[in-house]
Amino acid sequence: MVRVMISSEHPFVRDDSRHILQGTSGFVIAGEANDGSSTIALVRSVHAHVIVLDLSMPGRAAVELIKQIKLDRPRLRMLVLATHAVQRDAMRSFRAGAAGYLTRECASAELAEAVSRVATGGVYVSLSMPESVAESPTMPADAQG
Repeated sequence: MVRVMISSEHPFVRDDSRHILQGTSGFVIAGEANDGSSTIALVRSVHAHVIVLDLSMPGRAAVELIKQIKLDRPRLRMLVLATHAVQRDAMRSFRAGAAGYLTRECASAELAEAVSRVATGGVYVSLSMPESVAESPTMPADAQG
């Protein structure tokens, strides 16, 4: 079973993500958070394999939150959930330590596939983004659109 944390300020995003993953064999929800502080507290207190992390949350810049999670739990894999496919945000997320970038417009099956791939050590880029975003995360953010 893949243990998953969900972190988003939007209850409907948490609810939808939970519903999708619980309805898919092989996932269990380990915990949920609704802002940067509660996310850090959750990460420090609960064991999970993957965290689905909303890119826009109050209390802390997403990239800084990714870096802090990476410091606290280096083996916790992070799948960033973004409102829109923005290459600059994806690049910054990957450079900070994320293993995946998914847009909210994804289909239910894409969320489950992304979490599975990230959980097994892979990298995932939303179907709405060019795959090259994950292949060269060291590219300067200014070079992206």
